[in-house]
Amino acid sequence: MNYFELFEMPVSLKVDAAALAKKYFELQKKYHPDYYSTASNEVQAEVLEKVAHINRAFKTFKNPDETIKYVLIQKGLLEEEEKYQLPPDFLMEMMELNEALAEAAFGDAGSLDEIKMSMENAEKEIYLPVQSIIENYKDGDTSEAALLKVKEYYYKKKYLNRLKEQLKQNEI
Repeated sequence: MNYFELFEMPVSLKVDAAALAKKYFELQKKYHPDYYSTASNEVQAEVLEKVAHINRAFKTFKNPDETIKYVLIQKGLLEEEEKYQLPPDFLMEMMELNEALAEAAFGDAGSLDEIKMSMENAEKEIYLPVQSIIENYKDGDTSEAALLKVKEYYYKKKYLNRLKEQLKQNEI
């Protein structure tokens, strides 16, 4: 059973946070191990597996990037260890940010703020072309070409997240 079926939600690239929380607590209550304490070992094991599945789904849906990844994997458009080739212009921009990060590690905090702002701008810039696809996704209606744009966004965002993590390390 996929995560959307488990949570009885339509397949979406952007999950409704309120509906997610409500369904999560409903499922947690329904499958709470205390309710099955007198059941057979087999049933208890099944319930524990179900709870683990619910928790994995919830964790995935709480993270917008992981939700996108999950949908793309379900659609067969993304593989776990895929070597995706990002556009050269994006890679050049990220290389410049990476170099600026390396230089800022030995410089002042002001340049770190500048880099942070550049990263925020880059994040907005990569989201704009896919915003309507992500926010208005309809399973079965959204074209594969549109989903491939979302896939490119996912990999760009992943790259940017690595740089953000480096920035956090430099701020410490």
